[in-house]
Amino acid sequence: MISGFSTPEGTKKFSEKHGLAANFRLVHGLTLSNVGMGTYLGNPDAATDTLVTDAIKKSVMAGINVIDTAINYRAQKAERSVGRALSELIQQESIKRDQIFVSTKNGYITNDADIKEDFWAYVQREYTKPGIIGPDDISSGYHCMKVSYLEDQLNRSLKNLGLECVDLMYLHNAVEGQIQDISKEEFVKNLKQVFEMYEQKRRDGKIRFYGMATWECFRVGEDNPQYLSLSETVSIAKQIGGDDHGFRFIQLPYNMYYDQAFMAKNQKIDGIQVSVLDAAQKLGIGIFTSVPLMQGRLLAPGTIPEFGQLKPSLRCLQFIRSTPGVLAPLVGQKDPSHVQENLEILKVPPMSHDEFIGLVRKLVPSY
Repeated sequence: MISGFSTPEGTKKFSEKHGLAANFRLVHGLTLSNVGMGTYLGNPDAATDTLVTDAIKKSVMAGINVIDTAINYRAQKAERSVGRALSELIQQESIKRDQIFVSTKNGYITNDADIKEDFWAYVQREYTKPGIIGPDDISSGYHCMKVSYLEDQLNRSLKNLGLECVDLMYLHNAVEGQIQDISKEEFVKNLKQVFEMYEQKRRDGKIRFYGMATWECFRVGEDNPQYLSLSETVSIAKQIGGDDHGFRFIQLPYNMYYDQAFMAKNQKIDGIQVSVLDAAQKLGIGIFTSVPLMQGRLLAPGTIPEFGQLKPSLRCLQFIRSTPGVLAPLVGQKDPSHVQENLEILKVPPMSHDEFIGLVRKLVPSY
């Protein structure tokens, strides 16, 4: 198990070693690359393991120190690929643990692709029979917020990653996975219990920060059953962890098609309606974004407007990382040619605020 976690000193040293200073952001004392590595898609097989491991190593060596995964990605094999890549880089003395920011997620029910067993037989043997979860603890969305399950998943994630401490643990799509089965009041009660557990794991040295990786809840309107107030969520964290609480990051979809995080004023701060990106900045919450390329659908000719004389993939990444309030898009990449192309963005500084706003007004004259 690799000890340590990302630190201000380590991440700053990493940034000074790699490329343009403009390609890094300072958040909660850490200097993090404004493009991150995602690990969502791919078959749960050895060939994909090799591709993902190699892609992570190449991305880190190019100047990316943000790596995102989840225990259910490729049925635990994504985490293991991340762990293998980090272990090899550290053994080669190419990096130190304190230079890399690693996030993972728990909440979904998952099996283990390395164990050839029926999904539900695995769940029963690993979780139900030992009493980790009961028959009523799994939602219709294959999600579980029971604290004993999330504790179990955290321990498995640390083992998969080969780390003593993960920098950021997300509760994964909690509203989206639960709200069809329970009331909002019951959800908030459960969320408080989860935050209490995460705060304890911070004290235990197993996680540094926690957050919520989401799909709908921070982007939809208040009349939507999946809506969640970011301000109220931060207040819950403060009630439990005080001003030094660990709820410091969220993740949500954002790109030139899914633009709600920037355009929709669905969050309220001091009685004023603002976007979730604006709300996060005011509340001290860092935002990482998912699906920057819409799983490749935004790369088709003519799908997104041209600017900056950049290839389609680089335009997607440039738009997102230049958006005020975004820390980094998390780009899933494993094909060597895609990795090489996406990493070209690190040779280009992000747009200035004025350049970004000018582009938005060109695209949306009413903005």
